[in-house]
Amino acid sequence: MGRETFRKRLGFVGCALLVAMAMLSVAGESAAQTTAQIPPPASPSAISLVVKGAIPHEIRFTAAEWKVMARAKVSAKDHEGVEHSYEGVTLQALLLQAGVPQGDTLRGKSMTLVVVAEGTDGYRAAFSVAELDGDFAGAQALVADTVDGKPLAAGEGPLRLVVPGDKRQARAVRMLKSLTVVNAGASQ
Repeated sequence: MGRETFRKRLGFVGCALLVAMAMLSVAGESAAQTTAQIPPPASPSAISLVVKGAIPHEIRFTAAEWKVMARAKVSAKDHEGVEHSYEGVTLQALLLQAGVPQGDTLRGKSMTLVVVAEGTDGYRAAFSVAELDGDFAGAQALVADTVDGKPLAAGEGPLRLVVPGDKRQARAVRMLKSLTVVNAGASQ
C-alpha cells in the first residue's frame, strides 16, 4: 500500500471517528435532557380530594384517610397508548362513602345523577353514576395514586382518574382535586 493510499484511509478513519464522537456527545446531551425532563413524583402527603354536590354530605379525603382505604388495581393505557398498572381506590367506593345511591337504591330520579371529575388544571370529565356502579357496568373507574408501583409524577398526581374501559383516555383526569355530583334531571 502506497503512502498516498494510507493517508487517504487514515483521513477517512479519522473523519469517521470524529463523526462518531460528535454523535455520542449529542446522544449524551439528549439523554441528560430527557432525564432532566422526567418530572419528580407527586407528594403522597399532598393527597386531598373532595366529593361534593347533590349528595347527603360533602366528604374530604386526606392522605392519612387515603392510606387506610381498600385498594384496587387496574391495567389501562395512558394517553400515549402504553399499558400500565395503576393502584388506588375505586371511584364507586368513594361515592358510596359520600352517600351516592348505588346497587338496588340506584333507580328512579337517582338515575339522572352525574359525577363531574375535575383536575387542578381545570380539566373536567363527566360520568353517569349508573356507569360507575358495579351492578350496571363491568369496568371500574379508579382514583389512582400509583402507576407501576411508583407514586404518580407531579404532572399526573398525586391522584389521577383511570377509566380502563374507555377506548380513548380523554376522561382520565390528571391531578384530580374534586368529584361533584350533579342531578342532570333537576328542573332549572
